[in-house]
Amino acid sequence: MKTTALLTIVLIFALAPRPCSAQAKTNSQQPHILDTIYANDTKNVALFFPEPIRQGITGSDHFVFTYNREKEQYFGLLQAQPGTESNLLVVNKNGSIFSYIVRYKKQLSKLNYFIPLTNSIGNEKPIVKDSVLVESSEELVDNSTYYYQKFCSYLLNRKQRIGRIKKRSEGIILNVENIVFDKDELYFVIEIENNSTLDYDLNFLNLSIETRQKGKRKSLQRLYQEPIYKHNLPSKIKENEMARFVYVLPKFSLSDDRRAILELNEKDGERNIEMKLSHRYINNPN
Repeated sequence: MKTTALLTIVLIFALAPRPCSAQAKTNSQQPHILDTIYANDTKNVALFFPEPIRQGITGSDHFVFTYNREKEQYFGLLQAQPGTESNLLVVNKNGSIFSYIVRYKKQLSKLNYFIPLTNSIGNEKPIVKDSVLVESSEELVDNSTYYYQKFCSYLLNRKQRIGRIKKRSEGIILNVENIVFDKDELYFVIEIENNSTLDYDLNFLNLSIETRQKGKRKSLQRLYQEPIYKHNLPSKIKENEMARFVYVLPKFSLSDDRRAILELNEKDGERNIEMKLSHRYINNPN
């Protein structure tokens, strides 16, 4: 009788549910649920971080996150155009990483977000534990190129104009739609329209700064400006079509005796255009 009772107790203990290590591990590795931030195209939504912002990236063209790259600041501004939801990744100066879902919303009930350090999802400089690197900073993308690409796409979709800066020759129209200053760069939004009956093969489009030399022998000197980034630059514009693209250059300003020169040159052709940009446009960008 005692043997039977003891056997029963052993069976109950053996069959009783116990927490397993795999289940505990799964619970400790549950995915982090991202908060959602709403924005639109009529208001700036301000995000204040515990440390100065070093990088800020959105996952879609219709979301733009801007922050001061010249001087360290704790806040950035988010704007959005109608479209599907995306994500925002922000890295602070100390390496703290913040990630959010961003969505367009016509009516906003909140314009300012004060983000605590506890909202960080990790750090780009991982802590080495048991000689195993948890995460490598090499996985981060080249933020500069990525930002240029996203901001250029935003400018092309925005269709903002700085004035009527056009010049034409034999059915080819060169148009500077917009000049935008952002952080350390000037963005030139350019359009080439081909109203002729022949395709236009682009040889080069150069931007130079022309200086008038003073003195008895007046002369002109040109200094070529190398773009940092070219977005959607075409090699050919077919007849009755147009192309819009963006040149990104380091910021510069011009005195009264200097001006910018835009030179459009056709490959194996003579439909060339030289456009003069007044210092007023360069010194007063959008």
